[in-house]
Amino acid sequence: MIFFPFSAIVGQDKAKLALICNAIDPTIGGVLLSGDKGTGKSTMVRAFSQVLPEIEVVEDCAFNCNPHNIADMCDACRERAERGELSVAKRKMRVIDLPLSITLDRLVGTIEISKALKEGIRALQPGILAEANRNILYIDEVNLLEDYIADVLLDSAAMGWNFVEREGISLKHPSKFILVGSMNPEEGELRPQLLDRFGMFVAIEASQNAEERIEIVKRVTEFQRDPQGFYEKYRKQDEKLRASIVKAKEILGEVEIEEELLKLLVETIIQLGIKTHRAEIATVKAAKAIAALAGRKKVSIEDLNKAMELTLPHRLKSRPFQKPQMPQIPQRQEKLTSEQRSENKPMEKESMVQQKDQSSVGNSEMRFEAANVEIEKRCCKEEAKNAGNRSSRDCRLTLIGKPLGIPISYTLPIKDARDINLFATLNSAMLRGYPLEIRKEDIRVNVRKARAPKVTAILLDSSGSMALQKRISIAKGVAKKIVENSYKRRDLLSLIVFNGNEAKVIVSPTRKYEEVFDAIENIPTGGKTPLASALFRLLCIARSLKKRNIKVNGILITDGKANVPIFGKVEEDITRICNSLARDGVKLEIYDTRTKAFDPSPSYIELISEITNAQILRV
Repeated sequence: MIFFPFSAIVGQDKAKLALICNAIDPTIGGVLLSGDKGTGKSTMVRAFSQVLPEIEVVEDCAFNCNPHNIADMCDACRERAERGELSVAKRKMRVIDLPLSITLDRLVGTIEISKALKEGIRALQPGILAEANRNILYIDEVNLLEDYIADVLLDSAAMGWNFVEREGISLKHPSKFILVGSMNPEEGELRPQLLDRFGMFVAIEASQNAEERIEIVKRVTEFQRDPQGFYEKYRKQDEKLRASIVKAKEILGEVEIEEELLKLLVETIIQLGIKTHRAEIATVKAAKAIAALAGRKKVSIEDLNKAMELTLPHRLKSRPFQKPQMPQIPQRQEKLTSEQRSENKPMEKESMVQQKDQSSVGNSEMRFEAANVEIEKRCCKEEAKNAGNRSSRDCRLTLIGKPLGIPISYTLPIKDARDINLFATLNSAMLRGYPLEIRKEDIRVNVRKARAPKVTAILLDSSGSMALQKRISIAKGVAKKIVENSYKRRDLLSLIVFNGNEAKVIVSPTRKYEEVFDAIENIPTGGKTPLASALFRLLCIARSLKKRNIKVNGILITDGKANVPIFGKVEEDITRICNSLARDGVKLEIYDTRTKAFDPSPSYIELISEITNAQILRV
């Protein structure tokens, strides 16, 4: 199969350099390419496979074991090495695709059915992690990867080994791969554990240069018209690049970095507030690879700067779903001059406006920034009691005959025989002895545990009463913390805002956490309080998702005031809707924004809590 030549790719120099660095030194930790659709991410990775160098492997080994390092061999190769029976072969490094629909069996390996049927031997059929050893493992749309698959990848990437304990098989094999991922941030962010595993990060953007875009069109058109001829046109350039990679690998061990540059790097990382030690380790390795590619054995300041641009951006986020960017080093604030103080007077007036009474703010709209609040400590006791309810990772579904999730046992099929457990099926057939004959009554299917999808719906009160004592600032701060916590748990999020005459679903269930985060910040405050309407919106979302077996939890952030009915009286509406929420099993949590000071106006927080059994948390 002919791929688009790597040397023919227009622009994207940072991404190409990141891929080349990982080919020179696979221990850098891979690269994540993040960008909009149609920017050539997948094309670049597939093109890169054509310039990868050859590696020496143990011949006839399914795990591509390194013949020169006994510590990186499987048990079979180690035994052969001790007997002096190893034979060496050369293979070109490959790009192994990991599809999003992959099952756990295909990833880690499973029982080899042919040997089991013919010889009655329990042997392993290697999976993707075996193929990926000493190669490149490529995951397109890595942010959409199932969590249980990502967890296995994290374990293998951390240890460099795949441990297989299943179907009577117990073995391990090396699985040291270069992890390359691509993603479109519009479709959701990447888990922080998986994000930190990537040694490098490159933001891919479409070119804004007219000449470059014209050249891209010409080259793609030419390639589609005559793939072989187009590849031959750039063959020498690709071969030259491959030779440079091979030479760089040869001298990489001799490349040194001065103590002063190392000290500068560490001081910069500390100043930028980066906590993980992977930052400086990956940066030093990348800088050495860049120097080796240039044929030098000493790292320069330019090499170090290029490396930092590739290894630090994804570790600089002030919040998990903020776009990576190199921050400006904060400078000391000077005292304001008299002119500057006069310029700031309008801001002082604005803060005075926010002290108006409730009757004034209720009829106008104002904007308040979110306050910095901490909610985890307030919830820790309740989380200890109801850990299963508060973390979507602990909410599990039991699935029979469906290849989704982690297998925990096996059983007889309910309807169709899908997701067959081969080991249990063969065991049943073997009880009758040989010749082996599998009958319908022998079939066993897997019982799996899978994560139950969950939607966290934030009901944010932005009515006029929330402007008193800046309750809305606290409410927005709580909402933002909930977004951050949902990001860590990978919950779907929805945002319902209520003010004026009715509540509105500002953000439908999504994993675009940054969209929810920004929407919270930009919500205006003022108007009436349609609390009943917000609860009704929550009920509608819960019932619409119930058919898809998606659980909905509501988090209500309010002072409990309500003055807009839906059907009749406010209290009757709230009572009726809360009873429906309780019957439908919608769990509710309430953050009460009222201060401890005496507040004579009525609040419906206690009524809602009593009917729905919702926990009330003071903020």
